[in-house]
Amino acid sequence: MDDKLNPGETQPVFDSHATPLPDNPDNASPEPSSLPNENLIPEEVPPEVVSATNEEATDQGPNIPQEVPPPEDNRGKLIVLLVSGAVFVFFFLLIFRALFSGSRVKKPVALLYWGLWEDKQIMDPLISDYERKNPNIKISYEKMSPQDYREKLVARKTGGPDIFRFHNTWLPEIRELASPLPANIMSVTQFEKTFYKIHQRDLKVGKYYYGLPLMIDGLVLIVNDSLLKKAGVEKIPSTWDELLDAVVKLTVKENGGKLVTSGIAVGTAGNVDHFSDIFGLMLLQNGGDIRRLTAPEAVEALQSYRKFAEAPNNFWDESMPASTLAFAEEKTGMIIAPSWEIITVKTINPDIHLKVVPIPSVPGGKPVSLASYWVEGVSRYSQNQIEAWKFLKYLSDKENMTKLYENESKVRLFGEPYSRVDLGATLVQNEYIGTVIKQADVYSSLPMIARTYDHGLNDGVVQYIENAVNATIQGVSYKEALNTAQQGVTQLFKQYRVE
Repeated sequence: MDDKLNPGETQPVFDSHATPLPDNPDNASPEPSSLPNENLIPEEVPPEVVSATNEEATDQGPNIPQEVPPPEDNRGKLIVLLVSGAVFVFFFLLIFRALFSGSRVKKPVALLYWGLWEDKQIMDPLISDYERKNPNIKISYEKMSPQDYREKLVARKTGGPDIFRFHNTWLPEIRELASPLPANIMSVTQFEKTFYKIHQRDLKVGKYYYGLPLMIDGLVLIVNDSLLKKAGVEKIPSTWDELLDAVVKLTVKENGGKLVTSGIAVGTAGNVDHFSDIFGLMLLQNGGDIRRLTAPEAVEALQSYRKFAEAPNNFWDESMPASTLAFAEEKTGMIIAPSWEIITVKTINPDIHLKVVPIPSVPGGKPVSLASYWVEGVSRYSQNQIEAWKFLKYLSDKENMTKLYENESKVRLFGEPYSRVDLGATLVQNEYIGTVIKQADVYSSLPMIARTYDHGLNDGVVQYIENAVNATIQGVSYKEALNTAQQGVTQLFKQYRVE
């Protein structure tokens, strides 16, 4: 990323020595004793002077020689000339430096910005405002397709974008591409005062941060309020025990056991849109570790996930539509998903009465949820890294982040939840994304997020978890299924050097 220029080293100071005069008698001044001072013959006095009378002398006045003016002292003029010269040189250097610096600032800079989810019409007003304030900067924004996006980023190092968007779990996969945030753009202290703890954990490698987040998001519980009331559920669940009670009341089956209405979309892989995220959430809540998938905590998490879809007391199964669609069609009472899926649901069914609440907690356990959000970074192959970071800093400023949210909200239900802590209060009461802000301090990250389309670490881990879930449907034990997944995840972590 930004390689800061170190100030130049000072030139060594060399001692100057006076050149000695040569040992040459011809150059020496004559000694006083050698001057001819004996037998001097007095000069003859003209006769007319000698014979002058006293009266003549009196008439002419005393014979006083005229005063000889002292030789003119030029030291003052020399000092004035030296000072004037020094002042001239000083101001000349200042003008030269200003002109030289100005030429550097005014040099045209073109920045290519690859985005993912925001249309050009959303970004253009902010870009235009920045270009107006910085006439030498021209920014070209391109909305990219998420498919093969990460691979294009890595492949197009030179000639690729100066600024790009990446997922919070991608840093191990793009470590050779991402450049560190320069301290003169935003210091570590300033970063940590501005953004949430999850941003600090995800984006810091060593002493440096490798991105500026413009949003935060993660798993929330989305419930169909109408279905809950119809089923007699008076309180929206806040713990897993309360959720299980509500699920029992919500689930409706035909006489043959076929599901008509599901209580919650959990338990399978093929038709639960964010199954790997939900399993990761349960793994965290149960004290598990993705590096130890054969440990009891992980096995219990998989068992807890699967029991929602295990007959005969299943509340979800493979006969149901994809979970987000099923919720929009009011065929399931609850889903666990990132907040952006609310927009999908409301687009399909604008009249649905839904509520968004925090993820249920384990009784006696600490609240926790799984983060999934996007970050803006700068390519270390960019020729204009400092200017790129300056623009991202501009986007992350309070005023401009607010403008970005307003632009997004003009074209959809809501904008991306603010990444800035000092803006959280303005969204905490929002009916759709207020919960994201309420959970901001309890988010954790795992590289098992569905639909990042990275074709790398995330998609690899997700595939191993999917295989494990499907294996248990075929009768394989939870531990055996996770043992196979563990081998695959270990290989992926080695490949991407995940510590």
